[in-house]
Amino acid sequence: MAQLTDYTAYADAQGHATSAALWDLFDGDREDLNIAHECIVRHADGSGRAAVRIAHADGRDEILSFDEIATGAARFAHWLDAEGIQPGERIAFMLEPSLPFYVCLFGAMQTGAISVPLFTLFGPDALKLRIDDCKPTILITNSEKADLARGAPGPRVIVADDGLLDDIARFPSTYTPKTKANDLAVFQYTSGTTRELPEAVKHSHRALVTLMFAALYGTGIRPGDQFFCPSSPAWGHGLWHGTLAPLGLGVTTGTFAGRFDPVRLMKALDDYRVTNMSAAATHYRMMKNSGKVADYAFHFRKLSYTGEPIDPATLDWIDLHFKVPVCSMYGTTEIGVVLVNYPGAEDFTVKPGSLGKAVPGQKLEVQRPDGSVCDAGEIGELMLWRGGGWLSTKDRARTDADGYFYHCGRADDVIISAGWTMSAVEIENSMLKHDAVLECGVIGVPDEKRGQVVKAFVVSDREGSDALIKELQDFTRQKLAQHEFPRIVEFVSELPKTPAGKVHRKMLRDREAAKAAEAAAA
Repeated sequence: MAQLTDYTAYADAQGHATSAALWDLFDGDREDLNIAHECIVRHADGSGRAAVRIAHADGRDEILSFDEIATGAARFAHWLDAEGIQPGERIAFMLEPSLPFYVCLFGAMQTGAISVPLFTLFGPDALKLRIDDCKPTILITNSEKADLARGAPGPRVIVADDGLLDDIARFPSTYTPKTKANDLAVFQYTSGTTRELPEAVKHSHRALVTLMFAALYGTGIRPGDQFFCPSSPAWGHGLWHGTLAPLGLGVTTGTFAGRFDPVRLMKALDDYRVTNMSAAATHYRMMKNSGKVADYAFHFRKLSYTGEPIDPATLDWIDLHFKVPVCSMYGTTEIGVVLVNYPGAEDFTVKPGSLGKAVPGQKLEVQRPDGSVCDAGEIGELMLWRGGGWLSTKDRARTDADGYFYHCGRADDVIISAGWTMSAVEIENSMLKHDAVLECGVIGVPDEKRGQVVKAFVVSDREGSDALIKELQDFTRQKLAQHEFPRIVEFVSELPKTPAGKVHRKMLRDREAAKAAEAAAA
């Protein structure tokens, strides 16, 4: 009997993709399901087949098999039982991708404990906030982060080194999972600031099943792909779309460990002969800016991205060098992926810059403030039908005549100047077409005459000057409209980023507000 993985066409997705069909992809059912079993154990057949390829920033390649991870995870699960860990207790991990990371992640899930991945670059305040929120019994980290971890009172800190792996080696290499489908499996934190801690999104084991809509139609994963996702598994994209989704389908995935380097990434994509990659917009932009793309060969059949729109200049670069259209995948940790471009579907036209169309079974509209539906081309708020009512995504969007959705920025990224409404995203995209602009962040800043004016923070390979400012202003006005240009330009060496790699406009706004407050006080 055909399964959803046997179909690649958009028309087939509309005709066959149902909740019931998703369950056919797994061993478990609506009562009994365990993520570790579905992603690792059932694919561990003794063949040594690769589960995860890790490209380390220092140039090393590490290949972990399904067999190796399954054995280690079972032993770690027994170790947790021996330590008295009960179902529902939280086990936190602050580790780069590595054998200990996957052993601990999947081992905890088998026992009914809840896995909590934490970003390795958290400072003491960010770590303490999350520890205070989820209250883990154990925090597992590396030797470099051990002192930092011990500064967060509460959890027992375990260093994930060879000693831990040696300690668990005395336990059996198989384990019978203790979970039901609706039991909690993962607490996932979104990428927020330490001052505004986002609440952990709580995922059950059955979340793996609904994730497959994003896997099949957002990243286009199918058996036989050589997959890669450079995003950290501490965040939603790297964990769910880059790790659990491909492994759940028995697909070999790849990831990056250590400080991100776009040239190291391209070498891994060549060496691993990657055919399907899902990355953040920033990853593609950094590869473009490296100037080293000609040094490597690529084997892509499917590409996707998430996090924020890709500027047109980078889209053109992808078309030129990767020869495959890159497909947007829109969603959040809270609502999941809801708009996709169906990578690999020959009967679906990928429109540059578009968010695509709805995942099968989802309903979205662009609405005016009064709740009426916007006309094609009209910008409004993107709304999702969920639980019998309309849920705001906090994003602005528009549709075209063919029903494709386009992102028009966060609701708080709208700039109103002298009565004109402008999009920070549109201005950034236009400025990024200029050869001197490597990165750009745009916000609105207060102005006595106009209410707000546009300020652009620019990373450039040219020396900042009044002449370059005027050049960028004129360039932007020619691309957009006479009123749509940055009246203020500040050249910076780097832009603040969220842990997911997006330009952190809120931090830019906060910095400007602090400067204004200091000036007023003076």
